[in-house]
Amino acid sequence: MTEPADDSGVLTYVRIFDAAPELVFRCMVEPEHLTRFWGPVGMTTPLESISVDLRPGGEFKVVMVNESDGGRYEMRAVYDEIVEPERLGWIEPESGMRSVSDFKDLGDGRTEVTITQSRVPAHFRSPEAQAGFKTSLDKFAAYLSEVSAAQAAP
Repeated sequence: MTEPADDSGVLTYVRIFDAAPELVFRCMVEPEHLTRFWGPVGMTTPLESISVDLRPGGEFKVVMVNESDGGRYEMRAVYDEIVEPERLGWIEPESGMRSVSDFKDLGDGRTEVTITQSRVPAHFRSPEAQAGFKTSLDKFAAYLSEVSAAQAAP
């Protein structure tokens, strides 16, 4: 589910994942997990391009690589809120966009994640950009299913 951006440039995405909040949170902050799903379909994020300094004021950096033409897209953010496993927030200094992910334990092994982005630049508010972001969430859901299944296996 996605709510459209309002005039202030706010986007909200809500998704339910079949994994406990602790696992969902960990996958959002550990490079060995991030490399498996970060970025929209058609992009990869090599492990060596991911840097996570998980503390308020610490940086989160990734370089996504376009699978078709090799184009590279860097993203850099500074963590401003970390409440494990409930909330994760950062600001992208280049654009001023703030992203906050809230992780709600549904009590049955699933987690509802609400991602609120504020001060979203116009080019990220386009239907195409939002569709790309949703494919990232699809990749994340598939990866979480793999990890959860592997953890449940005897």
